[in-house]
Amino acid sequence: MKELKPRYDLGGDEFIFVELAQEMSLEANFRGIAITQKLREKNIEGVVDICPSNASYMVRIDPEVIHPHRMIEELKAIDNSIEDLSDIQIESRAVDVPVLFEDPWTHEAVMRFRDRHQDPESTDLEYAARINGYDTKEDFIKAITDSPFIVSMVGFVPGLPFCFQVVPREQQIEVPKYVRPRTFTPERTFGFGGAFSVIYPVQGAGGYQMFGIAPAPVFSQDTRLPDFKESIVFPKQTDLFRYRAITREEYDSIREEVEAGTFQYKTCDISFKADEVIEDPKKFSEMVMRRLYND
Repeated sequence: MKELKPRYDLGGDEFIFVELAQEMSLEANFRGIAITQKLREKNIEGVVDICPSNASYMVRIDPEVIHPHRMIEELKAIDNSIEDLSDIQIESRAVDVPVLFEDPWTHEAVMRFRDRHQDPESTDLEYAARINGYDTKEDFIKAITDSPFIVSMVGFVPGLPFCFQVVPREQQIEVPKYVRPRTFTPERTFGFGGAFSVIYPVQGAGGYQMFGIAPAPVFSQDTRLPDFKESIVFPKQTDLFRYRAITREEYDSIREEVEAGTFQYKTCDISFKADEVIEDPKKFSEMVMRRLYND
């Protein structure tokens, strides 16, 4: 694993922000998970909240209980105690996430905002396929759906999962965001920006490339759906999302289930060590797919 050199910054009196790396990687993400897990286990008095992110994490403290500089020393000690990721056990779940690619709703938004895009003469999907070296849109969609994505963080808006594909680094899909943000993105849009896929939980502004739409929500204040009985946010950090391309007929069928309050994501629990993913992402991805669809 390449060496990661954390940077510690104060945010006012109550917050400590720790940047583990300037770019996203599985190593940085897993290290952040490991550090924040150990921090929770220590149950340090004065720690109010712990928020892990893609390649960083933030800790909120009560400065009247623990001084920020002392907290930073605690964090450095935890970081130094993690020599490698071989002992980091992660309890996760694999999730089947249906997506209708090139749907009419996001396509309408795609065409409405061509003046804000790098290539006004093509669709987002066509542009992304081309710059990633794929001959056809179908080949590009296959690359997205062939391997699962790990939810590296949840945030920005409630329920929005940032997902990083579990593939060798040279196979990582990357696309820039729009030149200028859109003022409209349909709810449940499947988008891509940088190396991250997302599902927009609500309608709103956005800048990620739009490839399709998910029929099922990732955020719901309506607790009728079984997946939202305990939380209005479905995704969890370390979830393994497998995006599955569906037809319009399947999309409509799932929407009917959602409206009836009967839809439930297909999931299975998976326990793994972080180094298994880093050392052989292809083998790990195959195991996830096998477990999700054969168990």
